[in-house]
Amino acid sequence: MLGITHFGFFILAVFLLNITPGPDTAYIVGRSVAQGRGAGLMSALGISAGCCVHALACAFGLTALLAASAAAFTVVKLIGAAYLIYLGVKMIVAKQAAAPVAPRGTARTLRQLFQQGFLTNVLNPKVVLFFVSFFPQFVSTDSAHKTLAFLSLGAVFVVMSTIWNSLIAWIAGSVTRRFSGKPGVRKWLDRTVGSAFVGLGLKLAMSRR
Repeated sequence: MLGITHFGFFILAVFLLNITPGPDTAYIVGRSVAQGRGAGLMSALGISAGCCVHALACAFGLTALLAASAAAFTVVKLIGAAYLIYLGVKMIVAKQAAAPVAPRGTARTLRQLFQQGFLTNVLNPKVVLFFVSFFPQFVSTDSAHKTLAFLSLGAVFVVMSTIWNSLIAWIAGSVTRRFSGKPGVRKWLDRTVGSAFVGLGLKLAMSRR
């Protein structure tokens, strides 16, 4: 549908990415612990808004690239697959460190929290790189609806991430705070997700579509 390929792998990869503790999770947990669930939820919504910007830029930018050169788009897909493998290997071998927590500081308004979460996500070059390398893996080069395909994937990504981040914000004061502080659990998650990313990258790199 719409030229989307390996959709099941896409859902799995987004799910695994969401459950892996990272900077966004640490930021949301920090805000929730420091200022309550409302602050965490607004931070999560700000991050999701930032993901919408990346998804739109990815959809229209990569569609334009494909229209200009199918070969160039294929190169982007191969580089993206290699990047996924790199991310996976990095997660497998990385040493665990305490996750950074957003500073308590002066309490911010809900609008400020939304804006800060938005800017934190939009201005992160690693997020840009991830979107550009990740999304092309799931769109066929011969699709007649490439822009819609990218936008659909972006919508699924944003919805899944928003639900997960909102859940994290809601339970940050209890379960998540203890969970994220256990290096053994984080190490197990990183290795699992890292292995999945390596396998996904290899499969997509060998795929002809």
